[in-house]
Amino acid sequence: MRLWDYIFSLMGSEGPSGVTVHVTGFKKFHGVAENPTEKIVRNLESFMEKRGLPKGLTLGSCTVLETAGQGGLGPLYEVFESAIVDKEYGLNDQGQVILLHFGVNSGTTRFALENQAINEATFRCPDELGWKPQRAPIVSSDGSISNLRKTTVPVNEVNKSLQQMGFDVAPSDDAGRFVCNYVYYQSLRFAEQHGIKSLFVHFPLFTTISEEVQMNFVASLLKVLASQNYAQ
Repeated sequence: MRLWDYIFSLMGSEGPSGVTVHVTGFKKFHGVAENPTEKIVRNLESFMEKRGLPKGLTLGSCTVLETAGQGGLGPLYEVFESAIVDKEYGLNDQGQVILLHFGVNSGTTRFALENQAINEATFRCPDELGWKPQRAPIVSSDGSISNLRKTTVPVNEVNKSLQQMGFDVAPSDDAGRFVCNYVYYQSLRFAEQHGIKSLFVHFPLFTTISEEVQMNFVASLLKVLASQNYAQ
């Protein structure tokens, strides 16, 4: 029982504002030979170790996913399940859990915080496993392809804080219809079912905004997420 007493004492010291974040990025895909989010997520733990994690924040996991929809659900749901293990066993009752997804938009010049995802998979090219759905519902039981799911993360407040830190970032209501939207829709659905939160962020290419600036953006984003007063 001493070990459990120690664990609970540590948890108690974190207080109700503790946030655990599980981060995902993507590998390359058609038209994007180097996905910046793959490098960001692979290097994030070591980067934050050197920089120091924000107070109250735990980096739960960092996972790079294949750029795939239906065929990539297995690894994605492993991330989901790992995110709620502590919550299910009562180890994280007082804190918030956030699924934080990163994807690239090669045509953008700034960061975008996605407000929502739509229940539609219309892939402009096959994903990395060869799947190319057209006007297909992501979750059939959710009904129409026009069905939306919205994040409960306070996007406008997070965006304002990041802008005040000097980053070129804006809210977005369109995550596309490709794998980014597909993953985000699945994540928002899972988050709602399990009382946690989900947020998707689109990144530009490193040729548009440097790797150094993008890593600093992620560190600042984590700091802002840790500082939010989430209603339980």
